[in-house]
Amino acid sequence: MSSLELLLPFALATLAFACMPGPAILYMTAQTVALGRRAGLMAAFGVHIGCYVHILAAAIGLASLIEQAPMLFEAIKLAGAAYLVWLGLTMFMGWDKSHGDAASPASPSPASQSLASPSLASQSLASPSLASKSLRDSIIVEILNPKTALFFLTFLPQFVDPAASLPVWLQFLLLGMFVNLVFSAADVAAVGIASVTLARVASGNTGWIVPKACGSILVGLGLALVGHQI
Repeated sequence: MSSLELLLPFALATLAFACMPGPAILYMTAQTVALGRRAGLMAAFGVHIGCYVHILAAAIGLASLIEQAPMLFEAIKLAGAAYLVWLGLTMFMGWDKSHGDAASPASPSPASQSLASPSLASQSLASPSLASKSLRDSIIVEILNPKTALFFLTFLPQFVDPAASLPVWLQFLLLGMFVNLVFSAADVAAVGIASVTLARVASGNTGWIVPKACGSILVGLGLALVGHQI
């Protein structure tokens, strides 16, 4: 395994990256503010699970294929951006069929109702279907994020020692697991902050604004990713 001289800067660099707001934290914050704390926590857990796909890919060398195949990278990036836009539109328009019909002026979406009423907010926090949907969506978002794969491919090798007794692939796994755990701790902290924000801004008259604002954020994030590659 890497020496102490490498592990210390590795830990410091990991903490620095974890404190930098990124798309994942923005996504989980939007989920929390719009759908509740439990949905935000499940989103964080989903990103944590999805991240292991990229760690395994880096460990066995598949991530290098993405780096050497620009067209594949762009295709995955487009798919991830499009999915973010779809999630944003779903949140903005209230298209979540698993929790009721599409929202209308006379019938606010369940997310809006959960923000408008503390009792409904509690029901939202306890909804297994809402939590499972947030978990599924966040796993897909993370798996379809090629930048995560490239991050591990470029960051981890700097702290891997080929001369160590442990195989290189195992060093990749262990270092990647540490990074993922630290990042997830930052994500959970972001969910907690967003929960406090939710409790302060939610009201019967303005609750409908929050899911639309968060949906707009996700749509904007997806479009920004598309625009950046073009």
